[in-house]
Amino acid sequence: MVPITTPGPKERYVSDTVARVRGRTLTILDSLGLFFGFVGEVLRGFFRPPFHWREAIDQGWQLARVVIVPTALVSIPLGAVVALQVGSLTQQLGAQSFAGAASVVSILREGAPLATALLLAGAGGSAICADFGSRMIREEIDALRTLGVNVITRLVVPRVAAAMAVAVLLTGLVMGVGIGGGYFFNVVLQHGTSGVYVESFRALATRPDLYASLLKGLVFGAIAAVVGSYKGLHVKGGPKGVGQAVNESVVVTFLLLFGANYLMSVAYFQLYPQGG
Repeated sequence: MVPITTPGPKERYVSDTVARVRGRTLTILDSLGLFFGFVGEVLRGFFRPPFHWREAIDQGWQLARVVIVPTALVSIPLGAVVALQVGSLTQQLGAQSFAGAASVVSILREGAPLATALLLAGAGGSAICADFGSRMIREEIDALRTLGVNVITRLVVPRVAAAMAVAVLLTGLVMGVGIGGGYFFNVVLQHGTSGVYVESFRALATRPDLYASLLKGLVFGAIAAVVGSYKGLHVKGGPKGVGQAVNESVVVTFLLLFGANYLMSVAYFQLYPQGG
């Protein structure tokens, strides 16, 4: 007879750890599959009539009312900090004539879309998640599905479209306020030259920079709305689950935004190489 050996404590610990890691990995893969399936449904919803313009306009106004004032307030110190840092660096390098171009181009390419995206994710995306989450725990979403209403087309797609439009507009707002703040701090406080500031900016900044930033704002707004909608529609655990879903939506949105920003920046510099 073959003797039966029982696993020792070390073997049991290893097997339990492997089981936990395997279970966690499967859970993550399932969540990714559900999320990308949700993204596909949202994309199809854009081309599935009818498009609910009234809902999109209402949601766009709600989002703009929530984020427009914080965005404008953030834009002023953003332009000031960039102008002060870049102005100090250009003085050390003896290139004061490029202070305006460096500060404005940095705001134009990266600062404006990222500031808009973070505020939209923190305020707008969390509001969308909380709205859907509260409807889920009140079983309103289940009632709509029972009545045959397509929740994606009726509720999610208008919110995504509204977030994309508001993000583009807010990106332009951040650009204007940030550039104005940078001009004030560079010319007035650091005693720069107004003409040199403007001419250096016109020499280095290009239209593709503007278009790329607006495109980033469009994509970032879509990411914030989609993640907020997904987390809100998959709430579990009552009011406590709604709060947890809101926190998760903000964290996941931030991670996706920074990843998307890197990929879009790499693609932009490949398509439009920067000259000297």
